[in-house]
Amino acid sequence: MSRQSYRASSIPTGARCVFQGVLFDVYQWEQDLFDGTKATFEKIARPDTVVIYPVLQDGRVMLVDEEQPSGKRKHCGAPAGRVEQNETPEEAARRELREETGLACEELLLYSQVFPVQKLDWCVYTYIAKGCRSVGEPILDAGERITPHPVTFDELLKVPLDDQDLGGLTLRLAMHAAECHDENMDALKKLFS
Repeated sequence: MSRQSYRASSIPTGARCVFQGVLFDVYQWEQDLFDGTKATFEKIARPDTVVIYPVLQDGRVMLVDEEQPSGKRKHCGAPAGRVEQNETPEEAARRELREETGLACEELLLYSQVFPVQKLDWCVYTYIAKGCRSVGEPILDAGERITPHPVTFDELLKVPLDDQDLGGLTLRLAMHAAECHDENMDALKKLFS
């Protein structure tokens, strides 16, 4: 796996790849410490992730019920997937939206870009896709069982936070915080309109 080229990596240029896996690579490098000694530092790299909250033309938001062959329970969340090599996050978001829901959007707004784990060179891009319309059936990978289902904005607020939905966590936390502050709720509703 090669590291992403559209953003700066948190892994030093001289780091050595000591393990290359299907999804994760491990890098090591010698690091100068504050007392003048050196130590081996290590970081894991993986492809970045996109999370998309599609807003349909009628104002509803398309979520997905997803099941993986790993046997983990089904979970409800936003469509999401990894950024492929030679693909920008925006291109990945548009592709994942199409593959998992059969939708295309008129406008794609970047809501957040976060690095959720310090020892992992991994970024999660969360998008709001506006003006979504159906352009065909979903195109699922062999390891995916995904059922899209639209919800109203009020129903979206009631979907519980899921430990499998780490990617959309920043927006989900903003949704829950907005329930306590009217001005935040107004801004959030405007974002989804």
